[in-house]
Amino acid sequence: MSAYLMVDTQIENPEGYEEYKKLAKPIVEKYGGVYRVRGGAMDVLESELWTPTRMVVIEFPDMDSVRAFVNSEEYAPVKPLRQNNARCTLAILDGF
Repeated sequence: MSAYLMVDTQIENPEGYEEYKKLAKPIVEKYGGVYRVRGGAMDVLESELWTPTRMVVIEFPDMDSVRAFVNSEEYAPVKPLRQNNARCTLAILDGF
């Protein structure tokens, strides 16, 4: 069953974030991740709980694959690039 990593990203340093994107993509792919949404146009229709800024959605084969990516040794040195250049909310969603 597929699982999704959903990330709402408010980029604060576009140059530094571009470096993060370049380094993160091959690691995502190594763990079976496929980008389904990576920024782009967005219409927020309702925002009672939160107002998203820039959405990223990555599909993985299953929940274990998402967790393996997020906790991987390969991603550990890349993660601070995201944290230092953007403010984010991350959630893992179980698919069907």
